[in-house]
Amino acid sequence: MRFLFVHGTGVRRERHDTLFALVRDRLTARFPDASVDSCFWGERYGATLSAQGRSVPGLRAPGGAPGPDDEEVAEWGLLLADPLCELRVLAEAGWDTGADGADGGADDDGFAMPGVRSAGDRVLELFAELSGVPDGGEQAALLLAAGLAAGYPAALASVSGSAEAARAGARAAGQPQARELAKALARAVTAGALASAGAEADCTGAERDRLVELITTRLGGDARVPGARAAAVLGRLAMRVTTQPLLNAWRGSLTVGATPALGDILRYQARGADLRAFLHERITADPGPTVLIGHSLGGIALVDLLALAAARGEPVPGARLLVTVGSQAPFLYELGALAGIVPGARLPYAFPRWLNVYDRQDVLSYLAEPVFPGDPRVSDQEISSRQPFPACHSAYWKQDSLYARIEQAVAEAEIG
Repeated sequence: MRFLFVHGTGVRRERHDTLFALVRDRLTARFPDASVDSCFWGERYGATLSAQGRSVPGLRAPGGAPGPDDEEVAEWGLLLADPLCELRVLAEAGWDTGADGADGGADDDGFAMPGVRSAGDRVLELFAELSGVPDGGEQAALLLAAGLAAGYPAALASVSGSAEAARAGARAAGQPQARELAKALARAVTAGALASAGAEADCTGAERDRLVELITTRLGGDARVPGARAAAVLGRLAMRVTTQPLLNAWRGSLTVGATPALGDILRYQARGADLRAFLHERITADPGPTVLIGHSLGGIALVDLLALAAARGEPVPGARLLVTVGSQAPFLYELGALAGIVPGARLPYAFPRWLNVYDRQDVLSYLAEPVFPGDPRVSDQEISSRQPFPACHSAYWKQDSLYARIEQAVAEAEIG
């Protein structure tokens, strides 16, 4: 048995090699006797700007049913758009400090030195001592593994030099307040690094939360304790913000900062036959039973190829199972924008089994079962990275649940 991985839009050599190494290792762990290959097409069939982008205006990016993680994802969506928003709440609203000290007065302050500095001042001093990516240790490894190391120093400097952090620190008079300040600082830095990395981040929700916990601990706080004042305000605001404003905020960065991501899609729509021919060549190079795994645009091209070949009565040899991840193929089918099958038509008889994996937070992933009703070959499976868009579009590959779904589909297809 062979696995053939087909990457998605905007991927070039360095990104491909990092991503494929991760996919190969995870698949090999579950299928030790299988071969795992990749079909790298980005540089040969991907888009380039022949006029160096002179057609792109100078855009600037600003910083279904509800699911169980929606509030958390919405909060992080706000933080990615504005990493300082939580600190801004603390800077402007501060904390209520009752006479009984219930909210944290000087009597319970484990940080402060009476007459010298407040609890918040001490947290800011510890924060100022952080510099760049740590040398060694869990935090350094985590930043590298999550793809956040490059943007972390700038995010740290941005938060450290902000007026919001200084004002929030000045208002933190007691120990509970200092702990919330520590967590807010850690979340701001993490959000800044994530925003800088964008879709290049390979960061799951668990990795993000662990990074917040490690930074918070270095500042004397406890990330496991829920925030109070800022969390209440930010949570209510986050749930009122619709998805659309956040998508608008990202549109500039996706257009200007990641031109290949959009360009590859447009190029495929105009000249997809060349890519499909290349995929056919790579698949048939080894006629044994093959599991095809396509991410995003890679999945679209595979659906087109398999449907066109099956409709001609010449199914692609060896293609036993198709796995699409974060795919727009079902939506393009509805639009009539697939080359291989028109709206309303059934999948050809010789089309293989199709596992379609999606994340409801990933606005580039769609459902296949509802548009091919009654077809037993088609199955949708949901997984959640607990990340907002666009980070969730790249977060599939570190999740064990994805490979568990693939393993189950391979067993059901009786591929050996």
